[in-house]
Amino acid sequence: MSEATASMSEPGVVRLAGVLDYRSGPALRKQGKALIAGSEGVDVVIDCSAVQRSTSVGLSLLLAFMRDAGAAGKRCQVRGMPDDMREIAEVYDLDEVLAT
Repeated sequence: MSEATASMSEPGVVRLAGVLDYRSGPALRKQGKALIAGSEGVDVVIDCSAVQRSTSVGLSLLLAFMRDAGAAGKRCQVRGMPDDMREIAEVYDLDEVLAT
């Protein structure tokens, strides 16, 4: 298993990488919240293109990051969601909320 990370890959883009599950979720939550809070500008993109595998924890993180962005007065967009995340989102009827 690879280590999961949240990093600012470019201004306004939070990049999630690795395996998103119950082991990585708490640390990613803290990292992502801090990155969003420190991001300049009104737009934040959560880039999931480097996510290797995700459980429902990944969707929970995305929803939390969207709330963080909204609370900071920023617009949030998700891009590069892998198929396993997209399938879980469809089961929970979150595919429209997390539309990329």
